[in-house]
Amino acid sequence: MMKVLFFAQLREVLDCHTLDIQAQLNSVADLRAQLQQKGELWQEYLAEGKALAAVNQTLATEDTTITASDEVAFFPPVTGG
Repeated sequence: MMKVLFFAQLREVLDCHTLDIQAQLNSVADLRAQLQQKGELWQEYLAEGKALAAVNQTLATEDTTITASDEVAFFPPVTGG
């Protein structure tokens, strides 16, 4: 089962810390698209560019392959001054 984690503002806005996903998904983009089906807030805050992804604690791109046993985290980009 894939574990999906949400950090910082995403956790607060989506009111979700973690999800367990059983669907067979092939990439971060597939997972993002599935999560965005949960509603408008999910579409907005998980939009590409608004939320970065990490697979097994390594920064990932949209085409990064994922498996059912992976841990995927979504978090907002951090900007510095």
